[in-house]
Amino acid sequence: MSSGSGVQYYHHGRFRVAGGILPNAITAYRTYGDPANPCIVFPTCYGGRLDNVGLLGQDYMIGPDKALDPTMYYIVTFALFSNGESSSPSNTPPPYNGPYFPAVSYEDNIRAQYAVLTKELNVKKVYCAIGFSMGGQQAYYWPVVYPDFVEKFISICGSARTSMHNKCFLEGPKAALVNSKDFENGFYTKEPQFGLRAFGRAYSAWAYGQTWFREHGYLLGGQNSSLEDFLRTGWEGGFLGTWDANDLVTLLHTWYHGDVTLVGKSTFVATHDEDGFAGTLGAIKAKGLIMPSKTDLYFPPEDSEIEMSLMNNGSKLVVIDSIWGHMAGGGANSADDEFIKLEVQKFLDPEAQP
Repeated sequence: MSSGSGVQYYHHGRFRVAGGILPNAITAYRTYGDPANPCIVFPTCYGGRLDNVGLLGQDYMIGPDKALDPTMYYIVTFALFSNGESSSPSNTPPPYNGPYFPAVSYEDNIRAQYAVLTKELNVKKVYCAIGFSMGGQQAYYWPVVYPDFVEKFISICGSARTSMHNKCFLEGPKAALVNSKDFENGFYTKEPQFGLRAFGRAYSAWAYGQTWFREHGYLLGGQNSSLEDFLRTGWEGGFLGTWDANDLVTLLHTWYHGDVTLVGKSTFVATHDEDGFAGTLGAIKAKGLIMPSKTDLYFPPEDSEIEMSLMNNGSKLVVIDSIWGHMAGGGANSADDEFIKLEVQKFLDPEAQP
């Protein structure tokens, strides 16, 4: 882990998003390393926070012995809108507070991150955009929204658009949260514990492969004594006290509507395929490294294989052979971390490899 700059905040002023306007939008970010080095953008995933509180931290890949070395690269981590650090339902004053917060797209986030890079940090080009899960989807968006600004991108356990099966999965934990007796249609006045606990439990089984459960991975090497311990400490505790319920719902909406085609239709020349997906991916100029997990239940490798077949830019597909499911890409275990580190390092600096 590298300490970095601490969380900083960029004020955009009036900022248009998919669902309307944020009068004073804020993007939270951290920097690591020397600004003179090649810039790497590393945005958060669902559950990810720059302050490393709660479910997932954001610096697990950053360090001299990690995939992203701050002595070689200038690394900028960004908090998604609605993660509780950037503008979110929980920290935005009326009239856009709580359930009144507007819908936000991935494209909105990329535009906001671009503004921080160019207006605040004086970055002229991004060497690589990298991310896990929702961060991996943002990595796909970067070369679509700003095709001449990004040289490479790495999507770990992500996709260029959210599949129908992925959307169906998301409906489960969302329903558990918004239909709980204490969610109050988003107008709760204290933490909706019933809803957050139900949300975590409904989500939990999807994050890991079936073999991981069969082999009692939920015991985490003795940290837990039972499946109930795993659910209570990891998946209820991961949200309670750190995640606002409206933030979770709004952020889930961003994930649900992820689709680079929505950008591609206005960015690239129209194509003859039915929905523009092939045309959008085929027009990406940046070289990509696509790293799905073999056992991911909602970003499966089959989706990545289809996306790879539509790109004509020398991108590479490397499947993480893991039983850890989706969490293989999120710093959950040392073996997968090491595999990802070596592949990322080869991709970022191929000439340095033996």
